[in-house]
Amino acid sequence: MRHYEAMYIVDPELTEEELTPIIERYQKVVTDMGGVVSEAGLWEQGRRPLAYPIAGRREGIYILMRFEAGKDVPAELDRVLRISDNVLRHIVVRPDADEE
Repeated sequence: MRHYEAMYIVDPELTEEELTPIIERYQKVVTDMGGVVSEAGLWEQGRRPLAYPIAGRREGIYILMRFEAGKDVPAELDRVLRISDNVLRHIVVRPDADEE
């Protein structure tokens, strides 16, 4: 299993009660495919200004998820994040990819 990080930006108008199921939804994508989520939650303070407006928004809530999984999981997570209405932008990376 490899280490991965997923960072996604969600709509800043979501409440904390609406944020929890969103975070759990993407954790479930990883765990259903045999991965293990080590950390998931708001990145730093969470709400931050965007470098440029995205979908008319000037702020976003940044969420970071660290996980271990097989090589098929990031592609599926990327697909699910891409079609989500609440996610403005996302990226899934292997932080230790340069060590190989």
